[in-house]
Amino acid sequence: MAHRTYDQLAAKLDFLRAAPPAIGSLELVVRRPVPGERDVLDEGVLDVELGLVGDGWLARARSRAIAEGRHFQSQITVMSSRMVGLLDDSVDEQALAGDQLYVDLDISQTNLPAGTRLAIGAEAVIEVSAKPHTGCAKFVRRFGDEAVAFVNSETGRELRLRGLNARIITGGTVRPGDKVTKL
Repeated sequence: MAHRTYDQLAAKLDFLRAAPPAIGSLELVVRRPVPGERDVLDEGVLDVELGLVGDGWLARARSRAIAEGRHFQSQITVMSSRMVGLLDDSVDEQALAGDQLYVDLDISQTNLPAGTRLAIGAEAVIEVSAKPHTGCAKFVRRFGDEAVAFVNSETGRELRLRGLNARIITGGTVRPGDKVTKL
């Protein structure tokens, strides 16, 4: 599929801004066992120490970040399912964005400032981190320069169109279709 242009994405800002502010849904759970591999899951387990069980997040953390506890600031990455849906129609291609949880919820900085907690399903709770989440070289290869320019634009950063970093407060099992509630 051809990459979307900046203008094509910008034309969908109203759709992106219309995401529910308080109660949304978990649309996709993706495990990244090793770099470049993605497993779309019917069910994932969030663990306060391990992150998404089976994900390679902890293996990629640097020793200094672990020693200082900073690695927990990016334990889980969350992206708007609306945004990733604009980048590609295929779930397998969407999973390549590199995030673990894809939600239909307003994840903007205004709606979810750092420290905001989200309940996912019946058990899990995550907390939004202040650490920014931006498009990397892999994101550019998969979705193009214009998509990265769009998600990293002033509006894109405010809406967190590339996503957000979070840490797990309470572990639990999560599944696509679960309710995501702003606490």
